[in-house]
Amino acid sequence: MVPSLFAIGKAIVALLSSGEYYFHLGVTAGEILAALAIGGVLGLIVGLLLGGNRFLAAAFESYLYYLGPTPKIIFFPILIMWFGVGPGSKIAMGVLSAFFPIALSVAAGMREIDRVLIRVGKSFRATTWQMATKIYVPAMRHPIINGVRLGLGVGLIGTLLAETKLSNKGIGYLIIQAYTLFDMPRMYAMLIVLFVLAIGANALVGRLGGLSNIKRR
Repeated sequence: MVPSLFAIGKAIVALLSSGEYYFHLGVTAGEILAALAIGGVLGLIVGLLLGGNRFLAAAFESYLYYLGPTPKIIFFPILIMWFGVGPGSKIAMGVLSAFFPIALSVAAGMREIDRVLIRVGKSFRATTWQMATKIYVPAMRHPIINGVRLGLGVGLIGTLLAETKLSNKGIGYLIIQAYTLFDMPRMYAMLIVLFVLAIGANALVGRLGGLSNIKRR
């Protein structure tokens, strides 16, 4: 049953006036930020390796394309066994979700780098670290930002799904609790607020990417 707009609006006001909601929002935000940071670093490293080595790409990149669209919730029981029922399993779920789009985006971006830049770096005997930080990453800022935006979206979904399955705190827990109690106005209110926050976070990441372009001009 879909509640009326008035009932949803009233629930949104009550939700935003509740201190409990902000506590659960902080829990989910912390899990998502940790997942995005870990998944982003792992995705960047794997993407650089795959994009810079055609043998590794031929051997492993196809597996990323196969596993990327797979619903990550099927791995959640394994993550629970490895990381327990606490925040670790939720963060791991977000990491697993965010890793694939970031790694694939970085790998594709590596292949689009101007070969002249790479030759210049090698001619100056730049180390691997210098090549990565001074040439590869700056030249791939657009693919990286796009990968992070995709990773943020799927990481959010993965973390929320994990919270609905096994948690006593977080936005996912509140949503499934409202659904169980058949409190539809509250459930829709949380979904709407979450949707707005997700759009804002995605726009912020895009804005940060735009600022990096301005600083480099």
